Amino acid sequence: MRKINLTRQEKAIEDSLLKGEYINVSKTNFAAIAESIAARKKDAVLNVRVNSHDLATIKQRAQKLGIKYQTFVSEVIHRIAQAH
Repeated sequence: MRKINLTRQEKAIEDSLLKGEYINVSKTNFAAIAESIAARKKDAVLNVRVNSHDLATIKQRAQKLGIKYQTFVSEVIHRIAQAH
């Protein structure tokens, strides 16, 4: 049998699975999660000019959270758009 090489992320998922860190969810909860993910699908492009100091700060905050800065900006925009 051929050995499969996993990426770091895939290996982390496999390790978590073997440790029992994942839990089963009901079909209803799974459907709700899937719907939520689908609703947040990114399907538009936004180009915007920002102050270089602001961008550096955004990148630092995203790095502290361990995410890409584009993801961080997208999440901020989403939260503002959903605020009532």
